[in-house]
Amino acid sequence: MNISSIVVKTVPKYLDEVVQALKDCEVCDYHLHDEKGRVIITIEGEGVSEELEKLRVIEAIPHVITADMQMAYSEDELDAHMEVIAGGDAVPKVLNDDNVKVTDMQYNGDLKKKDDLATFTKKFDKTER
Repeated sequence: MNISSIVVKTVPKYLDEVVQALKDCEVCDYHLHDEKGRVIITIEGEGVSEELEKLRVIEAIPHVITADMQMAYSEDELDAHMEVIAGGDAVPKVLNDDNVKVTDMQYNGDLKKKDDLATFTKKFDKTER
């Protein structure tokens, strides 16, 4: 089970409307907001992919400027990936392979590119356990 906190931003003019829409939607739990238009919510999902689907719903609410994950907790995925790490080498094999060119390596750590994040999570979810 994954649990993530999200900060939703809107302009104060639409704050009440956005807060009500968040309370009414079935993909998140509303917690609090301030007068500047910042709203704190949480989402839950079986995996990162499900959470991203819920995030897309929140982003589509009228007058939502941004909805960004701030903190995430993933009990099952963390345990599974820790097993992989514990059973593997400290240095990934690709880094010791002289036949692999650095320019051919793909970096997946930029979380600001959410479209790339969706592809990354599919690969992440397939990590051998």
